[in-house]
Amino acid sequence: MTSTHTPIWRATVLTLFPEMFPGPLGISLAGRALASGLWTLEARDIRASATDRHRSVDDTPAGGGPGMVLRADVLAAAIDATGLPQDHPRLVMSPRGRPLTQARVAELAAGPGPLIVCGRFEGIDQRVIDARGLEEVSIGDYVLSGGEIAAMTVIDACVRLLPGVMGKLESGTDESFSDGLLEYPQYTRPQIFEDRGIPEVLASGDHAKVAKWRRAEAERLTESRRPDLWAARPIAPESGKKRKPPKITTDG
Repeated sequence: MTSTHTPIWRATVLTLFPEMFPGPLGISLAGRALASGLWTLEARDIRASATDRHRSVDDTPAGGGPGMVLRADVLAAAIDATGLPQDHPRLVMSPRGRPLTQARVAELAAGPGPLIVCGRFEGIDQRVIDARGLEEVSIGDYVLSGGEIAAMTVIDACVRLLPGVMGKLESGTDESFSDGLLEYPQYTRPQIFEDRGIPEVLASGDHAKVAKWRRAEAERLTESRRPDLWAARPIAPESGKKRKPPKITTDG
């Protein structure tokens, strides 16, 4: 007889500051789901894999330069000590990584849960990235003091999509980026706020008109605020025609 039990989604974090976790992940939606056993979190101290009496984890950059770099041997030992099989994605938070997208979040949420390495100092030795197959992931074009807050971002985005976490399935499918668009504006009571009313179509009771208005607003906002997302959509929403690729010019 085969088991139909679905494995619980598991996030494993390697960090020099395990006391930072669960942090915000321990409250609200993610926190309730964590307490209910819908997912698990383990924050492991990289220093536990250090071998000298000072528990050293870093050293000066090869070739010179400011700051310190996390050592390949110590971090590799920390990764190996988790005992996670190869089917668990291995991520390292890095400003030079591939930008995190909702599509990648959905892939991670559908899997067994990631191992996330949080860098510090000037980064980590490239050799451990290559040797342990770490996927470099970025949450934006800026630099943080370490990867912990970025790791929390990834985990929170994934947990929201796990079965049973959100009250309504529609809550996760009708949001920004779910269809390559920003979300349309939202309104609620009171009907009038500082002389500003709610768009009449939202009170019309005509669900088709409401859906059309929301779609149009989502497209308008995406085109004006995120032209990169708008240009990446392969089909023009209204005309059904394929968008023309951007013209590339070369010098000489």
